[in-house]
Amino acid sequence: MDLKSKIILISGPTASGKSNFAIKFAKKINGEIVNADSMQIYKELKILTARLEKKNQQNIKHHLYGFQNVRKNFSTGHWLKIVLKKIKEIQKRNKIPVLVGGTGLYFKALTEGLVTIPNIPKKMRNKVRDLQKKIGQKKFFNKLIKLDPFSKDKINPNDIQRSIRAYEIKQFTKISIFEWFKKTKVIFNENDFFKIYIDFSRSDLIERINFRVERMFKDGAVREVKKFLKLKVPKVNSANKIIGIKEISNYLKNIHNLAETKELIAIKTRQYAKRQITWSRGQMTNWQKIKPNNLNTLIKKI
Repeated sequence: MDLKSKIILISGPTASGKSNFAIKFAKKINGEIVNADSMQIYKELKILTARLEKKNQQNIKHHLYGFQNVRKNFSTGHWLKIVLKKIKEIQKRNKIPVLVGGTGLYFKALTEGLVTIPNIPKKMRNKVRDLQKKIGQKKFFNKLIKLDPFSKDKINPNDIQRSIRAYEIKQFTKISIFEWFKKTKVIFNENDFFKIYIDFSRSDLIERINFRVERMFKDGAVREVKKFLKLKVPKVNSANKIIGIKEISNYLKNIHNLAETKELIAIKTRQYAKRQITWSRGQMTNWQKIKPNNLNTLIKKI
């Protein structure tokens, strides 16, 4: 199997062992690993995002992990711009880029392209954010679907960030964000990629997720959240979506005890895994779906 000219993509649900498999794969093909997980970009949240320790990277170069400040918003567009440069750098060194992560939108942007939307003036962006904060998400979402009816069936009513983004784009450009999406330019050909999806069933992930939650607390998840809360990160920022922040915050307020907190985090993580699996069924139809017990066989073949 000749992969010298390919860009390797490795995805799968949370806790499916993507990081360790990617290292084995990269070793076999002379590759370097690039992060495609929207939460592992944050330098202040290593434990909650299960970011691999440097000592466990087995001398394989890892890129775009823990480089972004939690106080700064980071979009799919930002990631795509950076990752395209990183892919070229790796290929110039005659290495093979191995992108690994669970963020479907990142892979979709890379393989299918991302539309370039005009920059929204900061004054307008702040005005939209202030409006959302003032009236609350429920009323704000109702205003959004009146402004942009396409949003009704395409955005989760509780998704603050995407709601704000859709609102500001329609208000400024007079064109729906979903109309902009149709203008997407493809960057690569389908043959440029070798795509692997680790096909764990949701039921098989339960034990792995429970183990991960326990390990997070042993590694200092509570201490990490305490430090995060001191930073007073704006609620609309993406980092606040990381599973464990809200739950541990409530634990620190004595709303839940430790056992309840762990269970809530495990439940949220299982729900997240379910969404990832659902996404893969609808969006990753042309990926190789590999069962966990067949991963070593795949590596032997390459």
